Amino acid sequence: MRFSGAVLAGGRSSRFGQDKARFVYRGRALLEWVLLSLEEADERFVVAKRVYPEFGVPVYADLVEAGPLGGLYTALRRAAAPWVAVAACDLPHLRREYWAFLLSWAYDRPVIPLDEQGRLQPLAGLYPTALASSLEAALYRGARSLKGFLREVGYREIPWEHLVPFGSSLLLNANRPEDLGSM
Repeated sequence: MRFSGAVLAGGRSSRFGQDKARFVYRGRALLEWVLLSLEEADERFVVAKRVYPEFGVPVYADLVEAGPLGGLYTALRRAAAPWVAVAACDLPHLRREYWAFLLSWAYDRPVIPLDEQGRLQPLAGLYPTALASSLEAALYRGARSLKGFLREVGYREIPWEHLVPFGSSLLLNANRPEDLGSM
């Protein structure tokens, strides 16, 4: 199945204390780890306010500034493929096999994993580009919650038990450098 890969790197990294995307972890920038997980995509790009020429992929600014929801909207509008794998730049343990697994669940709705605690992880999900119009309407109604939007449109939930084979740190979200320290 054809899909685009979009990495969201538009946050301020305030808790992190420096640009997360460029933070070097195990010899590579966090953004590079996420881009590597998306190597099988038909195209890859970054949605960010900053410029990242060193990663060799297009960088697009938000079409609508609305946090992660605006980043998702930009990804859906910029994508050439019918599905978009959307990942935050601070998820260095995502892998190609993970995205292939999510694609096997793709039909008509977003495919969203749950972490070990059963929480939705929408910034490690798969979205049909057909949602762009619904998302645009939600944004212009004032929506700002990605999880709220997902509840509105519906999604396929992937329980953590199905993700265990990909490793316990798969959905590690690095909010601070020390979050990566023991890995």
